[in-house]
Amino acid sequence: MLLRRGLLTAGLLALTSMLLLAPSAALEPGSIGGQMTDEAGAPIAGVEFLITGPNELEAETQSDAAGNWAFKIESAGQYFVTINSESLPSGVGLTEPDKVTRSIVVFKLETAPPPVRFLTGPGPERTSNLDRAMQLTLDGLILGVTIGLAAVGLSLIFGTTGLTNFAHGELLTLGGMVTYFFNKLGLHLIPAALLALVFAVVVGGFLQDRYLWKPLRRRGTGLIAMLVVSIGLGLFIRYLFLYVFGGSKQQYLQYSGQAGWQIGPLSLTPKATIGILIGIGLIGLTIAWLLKSQMGKASRAVADNPSLAAASGIDVERVIMMVWILGAFLAGYGGIMMGLNQGVQFIMGSDVLLLIFAAVTLGGLGTAYGAIIGSLIVGLFIQLSTLFIPTELKYVGALVVLIVILLVRPQGIMGRRERVG
Repeated sequence: MLLRRGLLTAGLLALTSMLLLAPSAALEPGSIGGQMTDEAGAPIAGVEFLITGPNELEAETQSDAAGNWAFKIESAGQYFVTINSESLPSGVGLTEPDKVTRSIVVFKLETAPPPVRFLTGPGPERTSNLDRAMQLTLDGLILGVTIGLAAVGLSLIFGTTGLTNFAHGELLTLGGMVTYFFNKLGLHLIPAALLALVFAVVVGGFLQDRYLWKPLRRRGTGLIAMLVVSIGLGLFIRYLFLYVFGGSKQQYLQYSGQAGWQIGPLSLTPKATIGILIGIGLIGLTIAWLLKSQMGKASRAVADNPSLAAASGIDVERVIMMVWILGAFLAGYGGIMMGLNQGVQFIMGSDVLLLIFAAVTLGGLGTAYGAIIGSLIVGLFIQLSTLFIPTELKYVGALVVLIVILLVRPQGIMGRRERVG
């Protein structure tokens, strides 16, 4: 009796182990495959696989309703099977997410290789395209405001002096790096940021215009020559930052690992919220300054016609100096925002310089309002484009839109059409 019970128990255990361990239907010779199941053993359909191997083999397939998948092979050799973890259903992930590729060596086509196993467990919940679009819209607005802070200053400088300043991106780096320097010395981030803004205004605004651009203007230096000077200045400052701070990305000592607020499908950190609100406030104050203050009206007059403004009694050089100070302040704060959200690095300003130019050109050269609108369009397009294209190409898409807009409307969205000739 005991012997019979023992044999029955052993048989049940053997049958159970066979059912649990058999990962797929038996593979035929000349094929490589397996079965995808979740943690409970239920089959997973629609999982994508890619195989590469001898004779330039490259093929794709998906698991069927039973979770089975297989590739036909025609020669012995080494094969590589890669699973697309993004094709796993919501709530299911790989237990080894860094090992998405398996190597299989086939010695004889007549012998079926062992099935390929990709173990699964609990994974991240997949977000819908609508939820992603809402989050990317929010991220695009934050990026647009950051770009807009620098673009307004660049546009005002171009409007009053005609200078296309390729060193303007380094003003963002200046704000972020000087904040990091004072923060590293022991100052809290907030006073460090205030000191950095003062430094940006004095060095990046007042001193830069007083001792570089003003003498060049007095000598009658052409705009092309000044553009080349700005390129050289930008390269010098960039690699000076590299020499002083090194090439690695750094984080501020405060707020770097801040947890975000979850508002429905949206995730937003307190530092990003406060940063963007201050940025919007600064842009609003700049618009009010342009519309209401005497100096703002004078800057608009200088942008329209410098000679007529000078003949009307406006101190053109004083207006230009004020524009440089304002532009350096806004760009410096934009660099602090970037450092707070992304970390600081010596190339942080040069990385977004083309986006700043794209925003200014898209909105209309020399118009502060156009720069703001162009920045928001560029920021939104960059982030939302990742719904359809790889993240690595998102900046390229923004520049393509710029080219299209310039072909259709060369003066930009808010620029004035001018007759040439």
